[in-house]
This record gives sequence, C-alpha cells and structure tokens, in this order.
Amino acid sequence: MQLFYAPDITPPHYTLCEEESKHCIKVLRLGVGDTLHLTDGKGNMHLCRITVADARRCQIEVIQTTEEFEKMPYELTMAVAPTKNIERFEWFLEKATEVGVTRFVPIVCDHSERRIIKHDRELRVITSAVKQSLKAYHPTLDELTPLKKLIAAEFSGQKFIAHCDSSFDEKGFKRLYLPSIIKKTENILILIGPEGDFSPEEINFALENGFQPITLGQQRLRTETAAVVATVMTAVCNTDK
Repeated sequence: MQLFYAPDITPPHYTLCEEESKHCIKVLRLGVGDTLHLTDGKGNMHLCRITVADARRCQIEVIQTTEEFEKMPYELTMAVAPTKNIERFEWFLEKATEVGVTRFVPIVCDHSERRIIKHDRELRVITSAVKQSLKAYHPTLDELTPLKKLIAAEFSGQKFIAHCDSSFDEKGFKRLYLPSIIKKTENILILIGPEGDFSPEEINFALENGFQPITLGQQRLRTETAAVVATVMTAVCNTDK
C-alpha cells in the first residue's frame, strides 16, 4: 500500500503535485490503471486509480473512500519542549505520529535550551511519518507556545504534567503513575519539559490550573524518550482488551 498526502483533495479527480508525481511515476514506476491511496489527513482514506501517468502532473481518479479510517477513540495533545539537538525532537515527532497523536504543541519553558524551531521543517517530518505509517489523520502542529499561555488556555479533558521535582512530593503533591489514572476515550493533554525539567514556578502554576502530576516510571528519561513513552502509555490504555 502506497499512501500519498493530499490535504486539498476534492474527489473524484485530483492531480498530484510535481514532487509526489515524480515519486509515483519515476520511483514507484506506477502507470495508468495502477492503484494507490490518498489521504486528506482528516480521516478519509481514498483508493485511487491513475488516469494520466505524467511525472510532473500525475492525475488520479478516486474509486473508493473509507471515512474515519482507523480513527483513535481519544484525542491526545502532546506539549513538549523542543530539545537542544533538534534531531531528537524530530525523532519524537516521527515516533509519536506513528503511535497516534492528535496535536503537537512545542512549548517554551524557563529552562528551555531551544527557543526557535522551523515549523515547516517539523511539519514535513510529521507528514512523512503519516505516509510511512499509513495514517488517515494528520496531527496538527502549533507554533512555539509559551508554557504558561498553554496552561492557562481552556482544555476539555484530563491534564497531566510529568516532572522530576521530588520536593513537590514532600508537599503532598503525589505523582501518580500515568496508566493508573487515564480515563479511557477521554481527551488528554500531557506536558513534557526540557532537559532541565520544569521550574518550581511552572509546576506550581500547572497544579493551580488543574494539571495532575504524573510519573512515567522509575527510570530517568530524556525529554524525547519521556514524550514517546507517554504517547505509548496513552495508546495502550485506550486499546480494547
């Protein structure tokens, strides 16, 4: 199954962009009558037939559409501080997309070592992962957002903050193991901090705004690893047994 991303598709006919046309005709060596799949990233999976095998303007016809293809029973927003080494953050975007995420929010924190990202580049990483993992839903990617702005924004669902500051445990803010408190099929927002963790002020602000403190286990995890682990835990907790 070859999947192409076409957010602007309006069935039954569509023309692939030059880059996708070249990949289809020159790389995959598909021709007239061959089939491929297109998704608009909104849940529609289109089975298509090639009508014009042009390496610059490959034309297709939609012959079957599956709506809400493999739709997740929950919505997950992962708010993560981009790492100093951007490749580690991009690794997270790729792997989390494969597992299943609704929305990515890069956040700027007090201890952030990276305060600039290339939004278009990171979006391409996500799109590539969508096609590679055969997803019909394309996660959204917010602009870089100040942490406190995100915390103060309205969110309907469960809100969690993963941090490593043990002093909060001594104050009675017990961190709970994420899988033990996830409510199945509910919307979820998870905050993952930078390499230097969230500052005490940021943790306090999150707790004051309804976030629950969580742990992802006994191991000390790097930012991108913690973010992937949280994504997988959420997926597993929402899997039918």
